[in-house]
Parts: sequence; structure tokens; C-alpha cells
Amino acid sequence: MEILRVENLTKIYGKDAAQVVALDHVSFSVEKGEFVAIVGESGSGKSTLLHLIGGVDRPTDGKVFIDGKDIFSFDDDKLAIFRRRQVGLIYQFYNLIPILNVEENIMLPLSLDNRTVDKETLDNLLKMLGLDNRRTHLPNELSGGQQQRTSIGRALVTNPTLILADEPTGNLDSKSSDEIVALLKKSNKELGQTIIMITHNPEIAKIADRVIKIEDGRIAREVSL
Repeated sequence: MEILRVENLTKIYGKDAAQVVALDHVSFSVEKGEFVAIVGESGSGKSTLLHLIGGVDRPTDGKVFIDGKDIFSFDDDKLAIFRRRQVGLIYQFYNLIPILNVEENIMLPLSLDNRTVDKETLDNLLKMLGLDNRRTHLPNELSGGQQQRTSIGRALVTNPTLILADEPTGNLDSKSSDEIVALLKKSNKELGQTIIMITHNPEIAKIADRVIKIEDGRIAREVSL
């Protein structure tokens, strides 16, 4: 079942001589439960693409449909709510709240909606993340890998329609990177999460079901693995 459809997505910055086409009529779709890696050189447009899919930015032209909903038909407030509930975002630099502990950071998307999760579900998530003995630690008391696992937990806790990971291993050593890659694959296979991951590392991209290469704001090729 198609969970994401991107149609002629275009993003242009600036005007006239200063105009930069960051994304140029990109179209593709993703099936529910699929793991897709998007690769490309720095400046190729891959992060711009991910931010548009997640509704973090709005396109110059084109559409994004998530679970059949045209997300750019929403006003900013409704889009923010949709993004919080339906899209899990994982960033390179974690973006954790420094005054909140691991459990509180993971629960943040639900707290913003005045929702909770039952203790058993939270305990199971913390155990899967390898953070069950770190639940009361603040971010500055964690390693980089533990911080990234916390951010993955925050993305997973709402059981979102789509998880978007922007260079999730880019700030980690090789051991922590391997752990994060394994955790994302586990989330995909065992929890059935649909994941789109940006990476510049071709070895990491090999864990995906499909790789989309972006060059100069366009899809250069797609390869199913």
C-alpha cells in the first residue's frame, strides 16, 4: 500500500541571478513498511527533499501526500499537528531538550498533545532502545549513541505513519553508527515502520530496501536492493 507520494516537488531559493534550484520536479512513491535510503553529495538537495516530505518547509511547487493526505493543503497550525502525530523526525544532532531526561524527551510528542502511553509500552520501547537503565538521565549525561537512541525513541513513541532520518549516524563513531543502523533496521522489520533515511555513506544505505540517488536536485537513479 502506498504511504507516501511525492509529485513534481520543486524548491527554489532566491530570485534572478541569485536563484538556486535546490529541488527540481522530483517524483516518487514509498510503500508502507518500506525502508528507503536517499543518497547524494553535499548540496545535492537530499536534505531539502526530506524537510519538504516532513512538512518542515513548504515547496515552491509540487505536492506531498502522506497516507493519502495532501499535507500542503493544511495551514501552518494543522500541518504542525499532523507532523507531530504522523511523522517521526530523527536529526543528526539529536535535538533533545537539555532539561528533560530520557523518558521525558521520548514522551515529548505525546506530552504536547496531552496524551500518555501505558507503562508497559514505554518500558518495552526503552528496553528495545537499550535505555531502560538511563531513563532518568539528562542528555548531557549520555553518550552520542545514547542521545541518538533517545531521539529515535521520540520518533517511535507516536507510532507514526512515516519516520524521516536525516544523517542519523553523521555525528557518531563507527560503533555507535552500527548500533543506530541496526536499531533503525529493527524498527523497520519488527515494528513495521516506514523509514526514509538520508545518508552520504553508501555502506549504510545498503541496509535499505531501495536507494534513491539525488544529483543537482533531481533523481539520478533508483536501485532496489
